[in-house]
Amino acid sequence: MSHPNYKPSFAALLAVLLAQNAHGDSSKHSFNIPAQPLNRALLAFGKQSGQQLMYSTDVAEHLRNRPVEGEYTATEAVNLLLAAAPLQAVTTREGTLTVRPKAMAVADTRPTQEGATLPQVKVTGKAEDAAAWATDPYNTDYQRPNAVTATKTDTPLMQTPMSVKIVPQQVLKDQQVITVDQALRNVSGVVSGAGGTGTFFIRGFGNYNIYRDGFLNRSEWAHTEDLENVEQVEVLKGPGSILYGRTEPGGLVNFVTKKPLDTPYYSLRQQFGSFDHYRTSVDATGPLTANQDLAYRFNLGYQSNNTFQEFGGNERTFVAPSVRWNITDRTTTTARIEYSDIKELGNGTVPLMGNRPAPIPRSRNLGERWNFQEDEYVMVSLNTEHAFNDNWKLRHRFNFTNYTLTMSGQKPDGNWSPVQANGDQTRFFFAQNTDGNDYQHNFFNALELTGKFDTGLFKHTLLVGGDYYRTDSRATMAGFGANPNQYDTINIYHPSHLAGPPAILPADVTYYEKTLPWFGLYAQDQIQLPYHVHVLAGLRYDNAESASSSSGEYGGGRDPDTSFDQVSPRGGVVWQPLPELSLYGSYTENFGAANGFANRIPLPPQTAQQWETGIKTELLNGRFSGTVSYFELTKQNLQVDVAPGITRASGEAESRGIELDLSGEILPGWNIIATYAYTPFAKTIQDSYYANTIGKRLNNAPEHSGSLWTTYAFQHMPPLQGMKVGAGLQAVDERQIGYDETAQAPGYVTANLMGSKLWKVGDARVTAQLNIDNLFDQTYFASIYSYGPTHYGAPRTFMGSIKVEY
Repeated sequence: MSHPNYKPSFAALLAVLLAQNAHGDSSKHSFNIPAQPLNRALLAFGKQSGQQLMYSTDVAEHLRNRPVEGEYTATEAVNLLLAAAPLQAVTTREGTLTVRPKAMAVADTRPTQEGATLPQVKVTGKAEDAAAWATDPYNTDYQRPNAVTATKTDTPLMQTPMSVKIVPQQVLKDQQVITVDQALRNVSGVVSGAGGTGTFFIRGFGNYNIYRDGFLNRSEWAHTEDLENVEQVEVLKGPGSILYGRTEPGGLVNFVTKKPLDTPYYSLRQQFGSFDHYRTSVDATGPLTANQDLAYRFNLGYQSNNTFQEFGGNERTFVAPSVRWNITDRTTTTARIEYSDIKELGNGTVPLMGNRPAPIPRSRNLGERWNFQEDEYVMVSLNTEHAFNDNWKLRHRFNFTNYTLTMSGQKPDGNWSPVQANGDQTRFFFAQNTDGNDYQHNFFNALELTGKFDTGLFKHTLLVGGDYYRTDSRATMAGFGANPNQYDTINIYHPSHLAGPPAILPADVTYYEKTLPWFGLYAQDQIQLPYHVHVLAGLRYDNAESASSSSGEYGGGRDPDTSFDQVSPRGGVVWQPLPELSLYGSYTENFGAANGFANRIPLPPQTAQQWETGIKTELLNGRFSGTVSYFELTKQNLQVDVAPGITRASGEAESRGIELDLSGEILPGWNIIATYAYTPFAKTIQDSYYANTIGKRLNNAPEHSGSLWTTYAFQHMPPLQGMKVGAGLQAVDERQIGYDETAQAPGYVTANLMGSKLWKVGDARVTAQLNIDNLFDQTYFASIYSYGPTHYGAPRTFMGSIKVEY
C-alpha cells in the first residue's frame, strides 16, 4: 500500500489501454486477473479484453480488485473486478468504458452494453473500502496492511511501534487450518504447549489466553479454539495488558471474527482425511433488508475423527450466528452468539524416561479407552458503535461466556514418578465436574471513546476507556488423593488396560469456588509528528481482586481475599523516512495473570517489562511486508508447577532474541508467509525456591524455530488456469521439559504440500484441494508443557476438501 502522505503527480492521468472500441463488443474473453492493486488490475483487464478503458489513476489509488477468473464479456469482467471498490464502470455516449467513483456513476444511468441500468449506490471512502476488501471472502492476499489488536484503532502496521503478525484468511484456507496451534505455526517465536489443550508459548513464556475481537475468550481450564468463524488471526508480540488487562507478557493472540456483509455470499466445504476425519463447514452472509440496514452471518462447523493414537477420537460442533443493525447512519450494533462443544476420547500422553520422552510407538496410548474430556461453552456479545461525527466515536462492548469442562481419565504420573527401568509407570486417576454442576462464567464490559484532532502540526488519535472483567467459577475434582483405588501401574512396553474408571467416593472429591474481578482505566494517544514520525504513549490502571474457597479431600476453608493495584505504561516511536521503510522502538510493562495460592498464602502477581526495537518494510506497492525485531522481555513471579496440583512463583525469568516475519505476494500469483526466531537467552535469573533452576533454560523455549509456507496460482496458462500448488516447512530446535534442564524434547523438521483446482460452474466457484502434512512421516514431539505430558506430532496426514461458494 502506498504511503498515506504520498500524492501522485499524475492525479488526472487519462489511461487508454489498447485500441479496440467498446461498441458492439459482447463477445466473451478469457480472464485471469488475481487480487492486486487496482491500477495494475485495470491494466491487466485492458490487455486481456482488448477493451478501450478510460479512468483517472487517482480514483483507483489505494484500492484493490476482486480476482476475476473465467470466460466473461468485458462489461461482466470489469464489474466483477470493481465489486469491492467504490467505483463503477459506465459506458459513455461515445461507447467508451469509463471507470468513475460511484457518486459520478449514478448521474449517468444510461443502459450499458449489457442493457442494465446502473442502480443508486452508497458512496464509501478509501478507509471503508480497505476495510471491506480485508473482509471480502474472495480476498486472496497473504498480507494485511492494518491491524486493530495492538492499538484498538485499526492502525497501519508501518506506524505501529510493536511487532504484530497477521495470519490472513487465505493462509488459513490454503493450509486447511482447523486448530489454533496450526494457525500459530505462521508466527515467529510461537511454539505449541500441551497437546490437545490449546496452550502455546510466545517468546519463551506460556499462554492459554485467546481473545476474540478483543474479548478474553478462554477459560483457564477449557479450550474452545475452533476457527470456523475466524477471519484472521492477529498476534501482538510482547505485553498487551495496557489495553486488555491481565495478560501473559509473551504476546496476545486475537481472533478477528467474520462479520455480516452487505454482499450475499454462501459457501459449503466438506473436508475428509486420514484417520476418518470428516468436517462440514457452512458460511452464509448477506443483507436482511433492501436498504441493507440489517445484515446477518451464519457459520457452522461439525467435525468427527479418529486419531493416530489408539482409543483416540474427536467430535466438534460449532455454531455462530450474528446480526448487524445500522440503527442510524451513525449508530451500528452487532449481536453475536457462539456455541462450541468439543468432545475428546483417549487423549493419551508420553511420560518421561530418563532425560527423554519414553520410546513408545506413536499409536500407543498409556491412558484408557474410556478417558474422556468435553469442553462446552456459550458466548453472547453485543458491540455498539456511535459516531458523533467523522472524528469522534463511542463504542460499548459487552460479552458473556459460560464454560463447562467435564473430564475423566487414568493418566501417567509424568515427571513426578518417572518410568522405571523395567518400563513400569505409575498412573493416577483424575476427574472434573464430578457432580455435573461445574461452571465458569466470564462477564466483560468496556466503554471506549476514540477521537482524532490536531494541535498545531501534531495529529492525534486519542483512545480513552474503561473495562470490567469478572470470572465466577465452581469446580469439583477427584484424584491425586490418598485413595489407593485411584492409582495403578502400567508397563509402557506391555500395557494392560482397565475395564473402567475407579469408583469416586464422596471423600475423594474436592470442591473449589473462585471469583476473580478486575477493572481498568486506560488512555492512549497516537501522535503523528512532522517528518514522518509517529509517537504512541499510553497508561493503564488496574485493580484486581480474588476470593476463593475449597472443601473436601485436601481439607477446606476460605483463602485470604486479595487485592492488587498496578499502573502499567507503554510508549513507542516510529520513524518512516520512506514509504517502504519504518524504524521503531518501544517499552511496555505488563500486569500478568493471577497466581493463586500456595498453602493458602497468596502468590504475588505476575509482572513483566519489555524493550523492543525493529525494522518494518512494505514493498511491491504494499503487496509484501516484513518485520525484523529484537526484544528483551523480563517476567517476575512466573507460575511453575512443582507437583500435581501445586504451584509456586519463581523469582524472575528473562528471554532475549531476534524475530523475523515475512508475508505477501512476491510475483503475481506467488505468495509466501515465513518466520524465524532466534532466542539465544531464555533463562531463570532469580529463584528463591529452587536455586538449581537459576541460569537454566526455560521450559519449551527453543533457541531456533521457524516456518515457511509458499503457494503459486498459475497465471495466463489456460491448461493450468485455476490451479494452485504450495509447500511448506516447520522447524523447531531442542526444547527443555521443565525448568532445571534435566529432560529435553528433540528438535524436528516437518514438510507439507498442497494442491488445489478452481472451476467456474455457472455462478458458483468449486474448489478441490488436497493437503499433505508431515510429508516425510517424521516421528517428533509436537508439544510439551512444564513438568507435564509430552505429545507426539501426527504422522503423515492427508486432508482433502471440496468447497462450493457463490
